[in-house]
Amino acid sequence: MAQRRAEPSKATTRSHQALKAWHRVRTNLRRSAVDYFRGGASDWVALAGLLLTVPALTCATVLTPLWCAPEALVLPIIAGGLLLRPASLLALYAAAAVALMVESLLLEPWEFHDGAGRVTPGTILVVAAAGLSGLLIAQFRSRVGVPWRRGGTMLFDLRERIRVQSKLPKLPAGWHHEMALRPAGGQSFSGDFVVAARTGPRRRTLELVLTDVSGKGMDAASRALLLSGAFGGLLGSLPPHAFLPAANGYLLRQSWDEGFATSVHLVLDLDSGDYELLSAGHVPAMQLHAGSGKWEEKAAEGPLLGVYDGAEFDPVKGRLRRGDVLMLFTDGLVETAERDLTEGMDRLTGEADRYVSSSFHGAAWHLIESVARDVNDDRALLLICRD
Repeated sequence: MAQRRAEPSKATTRSHQALKAWHRVRTNLRRSAVDYFRGGASDWVALAGLLLTVPALTCATVLTPLWCAPEALVLPIIAGGLLLRPASLLALYAAAAVALMVESLLLEPWEFHDGAGRVTPGTILVVAAAGLSGLLIAQFRSRVGVPWRRGGTMLFDLRERIRVQSKLPKLPAGWHHEMALRPAGGQSFSGDFVVAARTGPRRRTLELVLTDVSGKGMDAASRALLLSGAFGGLLGSLPPHAFLPAANGYLLRQSWDEGFATSVHLVLDLDSGDYELLSAGHVPAMQLHAGSGKWEEKAAEGPLLGVYDGAEFDPVKGRLRRGDVLMLFTDGLVETAERDLTEGMDRLTGEADRYVSSSFHGAAWHLIESVARDVNDDRALLLICRD
């Protein structure tokens, strides 16, 4: 009886050990796959696979030179430039050089043939040029420290971080907002960004900062990403009147060649509708009064961010009543080489009368499309409406 009870116990132990071994194998394979995707694993697997393709292509060239030309060796060389590290790439190049010599010995000399399917000086130049290009790509990738498998993912993550940081918080009943950002040249990165947070007692104050970094598109994207993170940390952590001086000091400490930026800081009381605007060299805001149907310019005084220390920023006050709309935007929307600021703002408010009065939903996107669709500059537009 005791022996019968022991046998199932041994079988259970073996099954448990087998499951643990399978779990370790699966975990190691998953970890290796993740490391390879991120560029942290060794490239010996890719090197071995490419080294095997070199003799395979050589045999195919010797047997059927018209269908598999000697120039086919550029295929593993190009793939190696994308997959391998520079040291491993040199081993692949050595194998390709040996393959070219073998092909030139086994095939008929090109001087006594029409050259088709033979190793000619042009073949050597093509393979050498591909090898040089692959080596330059591999060295650049090694210096940056980002493999090609991870580079696109990193850019996608950066774009999504900027987009998430630019999202506006949900407003209480009776308030609506619309926002649209359009980078220059149809790119995915912009020098304009928005950071916003609800602060104060019971989170009944909306603080919002719209910033235009010097430059445009990809040139300003890296600075915009850095500034959006810093401004997001400052917003709500400091009193409203201390935000722009702190942001100005931050830019001065960076010592960038093009380190200036314009910014507008909105502090809105969601209960009363009272607000303050503080500007750092930014274009004026516009408020639509529902009672009169007219737009009023709201221009606060303040210098550019990152120009000189000790800058002071004087606020301008206002109130949003029922049906009023406050519009914040960057200069790319209203100012071009062919159009001055005043003319651009008149055109923007004229178009806003049509879109805002008919339907508030999608008004920001439609305004950019109608006013500054083909402008080669970053454009940002923000609308806040009180029902």
